[in-house]
Amino acid sequence: MSTATATAPVAEDGLFSPRYRGSSLSFAGVMFLVGFAALALVTTMPVAVKALDGLSLYPLAFGGFVTTGLFGSVLAGRLTDRLGPGRPLAAGLSLSVVALLVCGGAGSIWQLIAGRCLDGLAGGLVVVAVNVTVARTYPSGLRPRALSLMSVCWIVPSMAGPPIAGLVTAAASWRWVFLGLAALTAAVALASTVLAQRQIAGARGTAASGTAASGTAASGTAADGGGSVHGRNRVRLAAVVAVGAGLIEYAGSGTHLVQLASAVVGVALLAPTAPRLLPRGALRAATGIPAVVLLSGISSGVYFTLESFVPLLLINHRQVPVSLAGTAFTGATIGWAGASWLQGHVWSRVPRTRLVAIGTTMIVAASVVAALGVPGSAPPLTAALALVVAGAGMGLAAPSLTVLVFEYCRPEEQGQYGAALQVAQSLGQVLVMGLAGALYDAGAANARNAGEAFVAVFALLFAVAVAARALAPRTRSNTVPHTGG
Repeated sequence: MSTATATAPVAEDGLFSPRYRGSSLSFAGVMFLVGFAALALVTTMPVAVKALDGLSLYPLAFGGFVTTGLFGSVLAGRLTDRLGPGRPLAAGLSLSVVALLVCGGAGSIWQLIAGRCLDGLAGGLVVVAVNVTVARTYPSGLRPRALSLMSVCWIVPSMAGPPIAGLVTAAASWRWVFLGLAALTAAVALASTVLAQRQIAGARGTAASGTAASGTAASGTAADGGGSVHGRNRVRLAAVVAVGAGLIEYAGSGTHLVQLASAVVGVALLAPTAPRLLPRGALRAATGIPAVVLLSGISSGVYFTLESFVPLLLINHRQVPVSLAGTAFTGATIGWAGASWLQGHVWSRVPRTRLVAIGTTMIVAASVVAALGVPGSAPPLTAALALVVAGAGMGLAAPSLTVLVFEYCRPEEQGQYGAALQVAQSLGQVLVMGLAGALYDAGAANARNAGEAFVAVFALLFAVAVAARALAPRTRSNTVPHTGG
């Protein structure tokens, strides 16, 4: 086993030992809330958009969340490196309450979109702050388990979120879903912030001493990744990238001249700026941190595009009832959480690069399964299995990529590289989903039947997933990892 992928022995203290109980409970509470909100709104958003007479702008309600989340991630990276993760976490949760209130009181589709954009910004702050807190609070041997706990906390929301939101929407109004989530977020924010702050302060001292002791290992990683832009310039660039990504998202809402112009401007903004938010060498998949970040973006793009097109295939092409098609989301969440638990417990000593290779192989297989579910001769729910397989693949790959980034960088760079992961994931989703959407629209207009358009989309995802699998060996670093705690 190489030093680059070796994992330190798990500490005797567990996640819920007195030393870590407060942090573990607070992280679990935040992740449960994030999962519940995300999955509940899958059911609520179509009703809300229709009620506000904004079906044509439906993509923006979700795209705005992703693009502002990109900006929030970079902002959080700067803030966590300067102030620690506690304040960005508290700010993100507080902003999420405001965003949900804005959505719940929306009188127009544009107010709803504005609220979703605010919530995306809040989500970017929260996710980066949580990841950095995991890196600074737990020793390296416990980090995979902490990340698996985050995934496990999505299981109950995946089963309870959509039906509860549906019941509330039917019995009262879609507005009460947003307002109820605002109240729940406020309660979780208060409890989690108090618990987390008690242990983040102690973790800072540990991280600082780890930096001083790391010496050569830490300095060696600087050349391995190292973004070329720092500080305020990164935040400004992130704003430009978010605008460019938003324009590309808007371009997907139609084929009129305005949308085409938006696509051109969006690409013009992204091309020179987006690479500067990624580690140096990311676009050429340099070994170590650059390849880890690039692979995180590509795999995320494939997975979330599958998550968008498989339900569309099931409901519109294979005529599967909506309630039954929704089980694909539950299966994907359970697959992700189960695989994440394995990487954090049973396979905690397996080299991270090997888990990444297995996970990306499963994502390749998922794209094949999805294509096999298109023909009418296949059982209707065949494609639903693709989401389960892809979810399991992401459950192995995503936490392992996060662990690798924090092993390879210095503690004072954790915010920067944690943000780079989120930026890559957001860009991966925007670009892969944009390509798939354009291919689907063109195929649906020219193909002899709708199934051919879906086959074209899944063929694209197969090609991208194969590229991701080819990058897996490059996530190995030649430098000694910094375990930081």
